[in-house]
Amino acid sequence: MNNQAAFDLVRNPLKNKGTAFTQEERAAQKLEGLLPPVQETLEDQIGRAAAQCDACSDDLARYIFMSHLQDTNETLFYGLLVSDPDKYMPLVYTPTVGDACEQFGHIFRQAKGMFLPLTLKGRLDEVLANWYTDDVRFIVVTDGSRILGLGDLGANGMGIPIGKLALYSAAAGVPPQYTLPITLDVGTENQEFLDDPYYPGLKQHRPENDEYYAFVDEFVQAVEKRFPGCCIQFEDFNIHHAEPLLEKYRDQICMFNDDIQGTAAVATAGIYTACRSKGEKMSQQRILFLGAGSAGCGIADLLAQAMQAEGIDKATAYSQIRLFDIDGLLTKSRADSLEDFQKPFAADHEPTTDFAGMIRSFKPTAIIGVSTAHGAFNADVLKAMTEINDRPIIFPYSNPTKKSECTAEEAYAATKGKALFASGSPFPALEVNGKNIEPSQGNNVYIFPAMGLAVYATGAKRVTEDMFLTAARALAETLTQEELDSGLLYPPRDRIRAVSGHIACKVAEEIFDANLATVDRPADIAAFIKGMTYVPSYDSSMAAAAAH
Repeated sequence: MNNQAAFDLVRNPLKNKGTAFTQEERAAQKLEGLLPPVQETLEDQIGRAAAQCDACSDDLARYIFMSHLQDTNETLFYGLLVSDPDKYMPLVYTPTVGDACEQFGHIFRQAKGMFLPLTLKGRLDEVLANWYTDDVRFIVVTDGSRILGLGDLGANGMGIPIGKLALYSAAAGVPPQYTLPITLDVGTENQEFLDDPYYPGLKQHRPENDEYYAFVDEFVQAVEKRFPGCCIQFEDFNIHHAEPLLEKYRDQICMFNDDIQGTAAVATAGIYTACRSKGEKMSQQRILFLGAGSAGCGIADLLAQAMQAEGIDKATAYSQIRLFDIDGLLTKSRADSLEDFQKPFAADHEPTTDFAGMIRSFKPTAIIGVSTAHGAFNADVLKAMTEINDRPIIFPYSNPTKKSECTAEEAYAATKGKALFASGSPFPALEVNGKNIEPSQGNNVYIFPAMGLAVYATGAKRVTEDMFLTAARALAETLTQEELDSGLLYPPRDRIRAVSGHIACKVAEEIFDANLATVDRPADIAAFIKGMTYVPSYDSSMAAAAAH
């Protein structure tokens, strides 16, 4: 009689406790002899894992180490992440995940989540049934067409859904057993990958729109049937598909697009915080964008809503926002060539490609970069912002770091340390005028995990724009006066769980107020949210595994 069950137990990442199995568990589960005799705590194991991670040669090697840890002991993986979010989140997501996605086929060891290739069209309902549980509350899905600022990475983009869902659990406490990363593999236009013998996806070009949208619709319907009420987060879809998919499904199912709505909320929160620092209102701001894709327009839309919430009319709010794309300023004369979501921002203005010149004529209080054009906020741009603002708001939001419109050092040097700065990718601390400054990073991790926790706790039927505006306000509220005085626009990541809990409470209130919840409103929402929050421990992981 063999002992296969014991081998299966220590190789199941949901149930494996490694050296933390007690002596009683080892005897009962016939694990004796299969593990070193020492019995350790989760904290002991976290210490060892931290040392092993530190010993890796570079961040990509650390990413691979963390990925392997997730494959072997999920509780330990999340325990390590939560132990030092500021250190480990950049290793499992931005900026390291960009390198990992580019190398995905070469570093691939074990599949996570589900790959749904176009060759399975007509069978997605059947194939989704291959997942190990019927209870999935969150799916992050990509088609790999616009990964970060890196472009079309096809099936290699799977690193994004995996990383995003890891942050759902680590940053906000969404129980990981309810999450599922998915890649819709519809091919790629990246010739390098089509020629790569280790590329793991379909080696074919992307389909025409009719076939593409039919496949996505089959996926959405299959999810609704297989996992009723599941919230779908659309991630890193290209400009031509992201907005149409959001518009099609936002009022049909529980879904959102993080690149559009999550980015909008975190950027809006940064502007709110900058307004706190300056003692001004949102409605007093004038904002100029470099980049007018779905992310840029999404931010602009939410900022316009935030301005209107302070009492100004819609036309005035939109008149205080201008956007540039690769062809210059969005103007009414270009209306025929603009996407529908860009048209509300078309200005009654002469065409121009002079971004610095527009700063001097439009006189923005803030510039936001979502262009992926490295160095686009050049010396002339930064000088122009300094000429018209005592404390210019400068947000180079493109990522990864190599795509950022300017560095923190460039922004602070050009403004003599007066910039209210936040970037999409991290920059190291620096000294400005004898003062140490930790540049703020406007990472969506401040928004989407908290949104997920609120949706999970309330069983929300929809995700609305009002929920994202509520999240933005709530995030801005979390900074202390000391943090504001130090130049921060976002709270330190070492208290991300507390911040996420606060945001989740405010969003949950919005969900209940809008009658979108499927559970009864509790008397104490904060206690309710706290009770629903996952904390890495072997007791909770074993209970969750037993439930499945």
